[in-house]
Amino acid sequence: MKDKKGLYYYPFPQNKRVRMYVREAEGTVWFRLWNADDPELWEEHGWVPYGAIKQAAAMSRRDNFDPNQAYDIQMAEVLLKESN
Repeated sequence: MKDKKGLYYYPFPQNKRVRMYVREAEGTVWFRLWNADDPELWEEHGWVPYGAIKQAAAMSRRDNFDPNQAYDIQMAEVLLKESN
């Protein structure tokens, strides 16, 4: 899907108020989270490259959060491919 901010998918399909935006730059996929219930999140947290997400996920183990679901590289790649 696409809006004025860019390409996005729903990282938690049951919650349409949260979107994960994706773009490709510098040879990698970048992610940025948007939450309708926390508008400051968009301004406070910029674009993050996938490599940094994988590093952070390896260091942090939280039972209630799966970074592979939220930062879905396969979904991001499909969106980027379809947009070209």
